[in-house]
Amino acid sequence: MPQLGLLPGRAWTVLLGLLRPPPGALCIRAVRSHSQVAEALFASQLKPHQEKSNFTIKTPKGTRDLSPQQMVVREKILDVVVSCFKRHGAKGLDTPAFELKEILTEKYGEDSGLIYDLKDQGGELLSLRYDLTVPFARYLAMNKVKKMKRYHVGKVWRRESPTIVQGRYREFYQCDFDIAGQFDPMIPDAECLKIMCEILSGLHLGDFLIKVSDRRILDGIFAVCGVPESKFHAICSSVDKLDKISWKDVRHEMVVKKGLAPEVADRIGDYVQCHGGISLVEQMFQDPRLSQNKQALEGLGDLKLLFEYLTLFGVAEKVSFDLSLARGLDYYTGVIYEAVLLQTPVHAEEEPLNMGSVAAGGRYDGLVGMFDPRGHKVPCVGLSIGVERIFSIVEQRIKTFGEKIRTTETQVFVATPQKNFLQERLKLIAELWDAGIKAELMYKNNPKLLPQLHYCENMGIPLVVIIGEQELKEGVIKLRSVASREEVAIKRENLVAEIQKRLSES
Repeated sequence: MPQLGLLPGRAWTVLLGLLRPPPGALCIRAVRSHSQVAEALFASQLKPHQEKSNFTIKTPKGTRDLSPQQMVVREKILDVVVSCFKRHGAKGLDTPAFELKEILTEKYGEDSGLIYDLKDQGGELLSLRYDLTVPFARYLAMNKVKKMKRYHVGKVWRRESPTIVQGRYREFYQCDFDIAGQFDPMIPDAECLKIMCEILSGLHLGDFLIKVSDRRILDGIFAVCGVPESKFHAICSSVDKLDKISWKDVRHEMVVKKGLAPEVADRIGDYVQCHGGISLVEQMFQDPRLSQNKQALEGLGDLKLLFEYLTLFGVAEKVSFDLSLARGLDYYTGVIYEAVLLQTPVHAEEEPLNMGSVAAGGRYDGLVGMFDPRGHKVPCVGLSIGVERIFSIVEQRIKTFGEKIRTTETQVFVATPQKNFLQERLKLIAELWDAGIKAELMYKNNPKLLPQLHYCENMGIPLVVIIGEQELKEGVIKLRSVASREEVAIKRENLVAEIQKRLSES
């Protein structure tokens, strides 16, 4: 029977009332009857849970478990990403999984409806974080930090319709790198694009392209085309869909759903379907309408400078000026960018996946000021790597080629061919662990040798140390190579040094 201390308060009160012996009743009879009442009460509490015969054990929609094999792949991807962030001088940072609801509201435009709100527990109104950028801005404002280069790897949550095959989930990891502080124009922005190139090249995903634009240019286009300022964000959100749907469908949304005049939509179309390199930037400088807009000229000036720095970094050929790029989040104020794979397959046998962007970011100079009581701004620029989408690509490649993945990093297995050698195995493996060697043994008193060797072959463990009566008598240990099956006797005192030498050579 469950412990009485685990009863809810009200049931405890009822039970205490039932356990009071009636006047004149026999004590033994009271105990028996009250014990039966208590059991009946517990049974009534458990019954609803036991009747869930149709209950299906599964993960919530838009989430998934990761197997040990998948975790190995994920950790390798994260290692490439985080190593690059550290190479560029970033410090690590973490923030809570949930924030005050008011911190997150009105920061994401039309996507604000995708925020997960937590049930009111009679205290603060909370929401799960939607990204890592807004919590970073809150951290800077709260701690009065004016300058910081940070990276953050953490889970975020979005209440959207998941498309698992394209790597879109409701719960997923983001890997962010951001530079906060007042610096000369476009130097931090160029470094962010350089980092994107380094990471995507290091992950060997195939050819890629980074689209770049500027929110000031886009706002300038809207202004000279005749879009009312009150509709800028709404029309920007429509333009942001051009990588998913055709211009015809985007135009229809602008005109029919958002009330834009057809001729205004057509003028926008003349611009947002243009893309190219530095030559397009120069061309936009000469545009008779756009050249009259101060905001657009500022954006074009920064993009020209950005391409100069990207050329010096040796990555300009990977970057395209694309006027269809909008980045629908409200907090972007300047340069914006998004990386897409030109072709997912590296090999002919692979099928292409339509993954969308695999990295994105931009400049958000006003976000920190939204949280500062005096409105003090801290200019920021950053990027986010789409780990889930990259993981889907790598996972598909592994399945296509049937690659075998080691799920442990064990270097040595401690084995014996004889009975009653558990104590010797335990002493030996402790010696290996203390020397920093990754080692395992079988959790049996008297294991047979063949299953131990088969385990090493299946798990990809490179070395086996074998101890038995003969080895103990001679003061040696047999060291076996799993791949070649070659065995040599090593003096016990030299074993650790020999293992470390072999591991360093492999």
